Amino acid sequence: MSLMSLPRTASPPPRGVVEERPLRYPDTTSRELMTKRGWWLVGLNFVLPGSAQVLAGNRRLGRIGIASTLTMWALLIAGILSAVLWRTVLVTLATNWFFLLAAQIVLIAYAVLWVVLAIDTLRLVRLVRTGPIARFGIAMLSIVLLVVAGGSAVYASQVAGTTRDTLGAIFGVSGPSVPPSDGYYNILLLGADSGAGRDSMRFDSISVVSVNASTGAVTITGIPRDMPHVPFSADSPMHKLYPDGHEGVSSATCGWTSAINQLNTELEVCRDGASIYPDAASKGSTPGVEATKDAAEGVLGIQIPYYVFLDMKGFADLVDALGGVDITVDQRLPEGGGPAYEGQPAEDWAIGWIEPGAQHMDGDTAQWYARSRYTTSDWDRMKRQRQLQEAILAQFTPANVLTHFNAVAAAGSDLVKTDLPQSMLPYFADLALKAKEQPVQTIELTPEGGVDFENPDFAYVQQLVQTKLHPPTPTPSAG
Repeated sequence: MSLMSLPRTASPPPRGVVEERPLRYPDTTSRELMTKRGWWLVGLNFVLPGSAQVLAGNRRLGRIGIASTLTMWALLIAGILSAVLWRTVLVTLATNWFFLLAAQIVLIAYAVLWVVLAIDTLRLVRLVRTGPIARFGIAMLSIVLLVVAGGSAVYASQVAGTTRDTLGAIFGVSGPSVPPSDGYYNILLLGADSGAGRDSMRFDSISVVSVNASTGAVTITGIPRDMPHVPFSADSPMHKLYPDGHEGVSSATCGWTSAINQLNTELEVCRDGASIYPDAASKGSTPGVEATKDAAEGVLGIQIPYYVFLDMKGFADLVDALGGVDITVDQRLPEGGGPAYEGQPAEDWAIGWIEPGAQHMDGDTAQWYARSRYTTSDWDRMKRQRQLQEAILAQFTPANVLTHFNAVAAAGSDLVKTDLPQSMLPYFADLALKAKEQPVQTIELTPEGGVDFENPDFAYVQQLVQTKLHPPTPTPSAG
């Protein structure tokens, strides 16, 4: 065999190249140099993923890493600018099912790329050539930075996926978009417990949230759940049954009163609700909700196109997911299902007490605070529910929701039912941000608010609502 036929071995780079380009052509015999080089490569890979490969390894892989990182930074900067300058555009994308799916895929792919780059960077470091102590430190730093950067991408992808699933669960079926009525979007807010063992459900809390379509200002009107003889809007099918106001059903199987909170049971048990409201299910609603919505329209004299139902059995989970709520309690309230017989002292049946003063409530305590009614009046209970609604709204800050996002989303999908169209979410989200900058106004249709509960004057109620929603503009006095 001739010398010409022997395989060629790679010759080491000239010494000048080693000295000028120690990252790519290091002097592997120098532990000090290899240690410094290892720290630099791991740090560079964190600051700009792919840069370690460009300087010391596979340049093609490095360019892919750098391009991907710059793209992610550009998208992040665009998102921040959108949050400041074009919030509606950002929320439109953030609530779009296909965009969230694409974002989830991109983020997972970026996390995988990060893992590849981190492992390849450790290969380039050549840990066996570094100092004994630095060898452990460089490896641990690389793992920590991988968890920080790659883990952030994985968490962001989970947020995108959870958002997509939650929106699908809450807004799976929704009604058509409608324009504001007299400058307001009016939403019926219902609260009840649909727990096991109930053949029907009566709404424990009935409110109408009126959101100013321009300013986002919120006015909450509380309707007593036992308000009798409520009228229905003129175009309601219930108006044909009760042209002079709701009278309830009296028969061998049904003996419900004329109270507004009996409507859901009446439509579920005593009447064929599906024949009265045949389009309810297709709109993401129920006959009982639609009847209550029509009654609220008749009482307040405003158009109410949408509803939001809060299931009290999941209410505690939402409060806990938000980290609790801050409430100032005015009077001592018992926790428990109520007395076994009329006149039984609360001390005999209460399982616990909510003491007066400023309190940070968990979900269970907040639920009892909203439900407690045996030692106070229904009017007091309505005030507490409104107070709790405002406290929960105050907890819905971007930072708090993001911190507890998965828990909030999980609680929300079990808690909320609505016919709000998903297409209007960006608009309502923008209004919600405006609303947080203003105090919430309330209207309570109680004796304290000038409303006779036994015989409500609905003309007065409607005038009260109109004055609150459309206050008269003060005229300048003549000089």
